[in-house]
Parts: sequence; C-alpha cells; structure tokens
Amino acid sequence: MMSRYPTNTLSSLPPALPHGKIPIRTADLFKTGIGPSSSHTVGPMKAAACFVRNLGPKLKDTARLTAIAFGSLAWTGMGHATDKALVLGLSGESPDTIDPDKIVAIVVNISKRKRLRLSPEVEIDFDPKTDVTFDRIRVFERHPNAMRFQAWDSNGNMLADEIWFSIGGGFVVRDGEPELGENKATVPFPYGTANELLALADQANIAIADLVLANETAVSSRREITGALDRIADAMLACIDRGLSISGKLPGNLGVSRRARLLFESLSAGSLSNQRSPHEIMEYVSAFAMAVNEENAAGGRVVIAPTSGAAGVMPAVMRYYRDFCVGATQQGIRSYLLVATAIGGIIKRNASISGAEVGCQGEIGSAAAMAAAGLAAALGATNNQIENAAEIAMEHHLGMTCDPVGGFVQIPCIERNAFGAIKAITAAALALRGTGDHIVSLDQVIETMRQTGQDMQSKYKETSRGGLAVNVPEC
Repeated sequence: MMSRYPTNTLSSLPPALPHGKIPIRTADLFKTGIGPSSSHTVGPMKAAACFVRNLGPKLKDTARLTAIAFGSLAWTGMGHATDKALVLGLSGESPDTIDPDKIVAIVVNISKRKRLRLSPEVEIDFDPKTDVTFDRIRVFERHPNAMRFQAWDSNGNMLADEIWFSIGGGFVVRDGEPELGENKATVPFPYGTANELLALADQANIAIADLVLANETAVSSRREITGALDRIADAMLACIDRGLSISGKLPGNLGVSRRARLLFESLSAGSLSNQRSPHEIMEYVSAFAMAVNEENAAGGRVVIAPTSGAAGVMPAVMRYYRDFCVGATQQGIRSYLLVATAIGGIIKRNASISGAEVGCQGEIGSAAAMAAAGLAAALGATNNQIENAAEIAMEHHLGMTCDPVGGFVQIPCIERNAFGAIKAITAAALALRGTGDHIVSLDQVIETMRQTGQDMQSKYKETSRGGLAVNVPEC
C-alpha cells in the first residue's frame, strides 16, 4: 500500500519562493471586491490608494500625480478597467467599500473637471488621459503586473516614486518588500505544504477544517471567525442571486449577452414538467457559476475566490452542496470555506494564483482545487480524500492559458468558471469513492503548475496576445 504522504519526487528541482509557515487566513483569501479582475482592477485600486496614504506629510505639498501600468496590466488594462481602478484608488476609493453603481459617475466627474481630490484639504489638477498611462514595452522580472506612482510639488520636485505589483487575488506588494505580509501571530499548526498539513492533522488526530479553525482562532475569537465565514458564504450566495436576476449585454464591444438568468429560468420551468434532463443538476451548477462571473464582468461586487476571474467556482459548488446534497448544513458550509482556505493558501505560497504569472491554471485551476477539497470535507471525506480531491481538480487544469478575447473577462472566462465548478464536483466525487491513497500528491501538482507557468509564453498569460484572444475576431 502506498504511503499516506507520498514522497515528492520534484524536491530536487529549484524550489519556489519561500512560502513561510504562517498560513494565509480566510479573511485575506476571500476578500470582497469589484469586477472584472482582482489583479487588474482590485489590486491597482489598492496600490494607488496605498501610494497616496504613504505620502503622509508630503500630501499637502503634492501638486501632480501620475500612474503608469506595465506588462499584463497594460496589455489588458482597458478591458479589465485598470485605468479606472487607478483613478479611483488615487481618489481614495477602496474596492471593498465603493458602490459599483457610482463608479462611472466618479470617474466621469474627475475626467470632466480634470481635478482629483486627495484629501478634504488637498485637490490637484489631474487628467486621467495623460496622468494615467499604459507602458506595453517594459516588463518587470518580479511580476508582470507592475505599476509606478510618482508625485511632484508645484516646483516640479519629486516627492515620491514607488513601484507596486499586483500579485493576484487582490494582493499587492511594494517593490523591495516581501511578497506576502507575514501574520506574526503564533499559530498551533504552522504549515506551508499539503504534506505538512496532512502530517499535522494526523498527529493531532483532527480534521483539516478543525486545524484551520484552530489557527484562525489564534488571531480572532471563534465567534468572530464563524461570523466571518457566514458573511463570506452569504455574500457568495447573494452574488449568485443577483446574477440570476439580471439580463442584457455586458460592458465592452464584444456584444456578450448574460445567459445565466435565461438558463436558470429554463431549468426552473422544466422542473415542473416531465422534461427533466439527467444532467440537470450540472446545468444548475453552470448557471450559478456563470451568474457570478457575469456580475464580475459587469463590474459588480464579488467575493474574490481566489481571484475575481475565477470567482464563480467556489460559490457554485457551495450552492450545489446546499441545494442538492442530502444532509447539507451550515457547519458543512463553514468546513467548505475553511478547507478551501488551506488549499488556496498552499497554492498561492508555493506557486501562484495570478493568471498574468502562470496562466488560467492558477486561477480556475486553483479555484477548482479549493472547491473540490472543500466539498469533499463538507461531505465527510477523510483528510487524505480531501487532499486527493484538490490534487485531481488541479491536475486536470494544468497548462490552461489565460487568453481573454479583447482583454475583457468574458470570453472564455465566464464559461470556464462553469467547467471549473463541474470539474471540482467530479474531483470530490472521485476522491470520496477512493481510499485517499494516490500516486500523485497535491504538492507535486502545485509544483508542476508553477513550472508550467514559468515555461508558458507570455502571450498566453493575460496579455490577450495569444490563444482565443487572437483567433476570435473582436466585434
């Protein structure tokens, strides 16, 4: 019989960046943001706002600000609303609090007045057409999603010059600082890999969900954690409901129509007749996932899970559990989110969740692995079956490119979420039918995903210069 913790045969290869031992928390992985992209919309907005805050006492002397987006941010910036996000961030807006319905009005007002308010006391001349620019030539080695912010006084003296990176999932980091801000709290179960997670859970004889909860309660109370988990779940389900209630065209020149509402209404009508399809449940799952990503494509509010472009997978599989799995409970949903947090954190630390860095395997693939593990846990899987579910889901997304047509997070992104959700359910089902013993470990697949991302040509990594993005003519 195979070892419960398979030997990592890739251990002799160059390691990924140091992943640390402090797991990423649920609140950090599942953030509320606006569409269409966590890396190209949420990240730039956060970075721009951080730059302005960093000016501190220099703010009162600031007379001019500029922002430059490089690499993937520049190549797909217009379709991902990166320019608008930078303007909003410089004006002090935050992706988790801004009203999506007011975004257009805010940006139009700044553009018309050519004035930018940095604080109640400071307002400067600012023209988004000239002060926010895209540089499609320069590429930074650290990460393809780079930004540069500069501030000058009225005499033309530079007050500040900072380079920031949007590293996926709404995470941002300033040049010269560690990639992930370390949580300094001491946790009872520090882990950085899936094998370490399994070993710790085995030693303590507890479920992965309980292990993650123990780490979370080292920082916050159990009541606070439970409340936060329920709010995340409610926000995910509310996004599905919003998406299922709206029809019409999505923004941009592709002419893409929302389909989730029509699909859901057709399924609901069919459920009252004898015309029900044996694969009807999977069609519901597709409707749930597409509803979220149609909201995302429209610039609506979504839960980043682990990115905005892949935000439909986790909610769709969670609703599948709630609506179609016998015995589903609120505690099951909490376990779903806790286990998904562990898997998503491991992937982020050891590879990437950024489409601009490793392609869509890092976005949809990561989301599917998280959802598969979470669903397996909610359905009573052993720890080994949970790890196996994540491994299966990730393995069958290896090599997936990120090639959005026209730079919009619409084609093929919306449908990919539906397929990611269905793959996650299939992976969990396969794992639950097995013993948990398997040849390929999750850590091996994550390392393979990292290497594949390194080898992938940049034109397939969220630049819209390859794949469907060049073979499908824009409307």
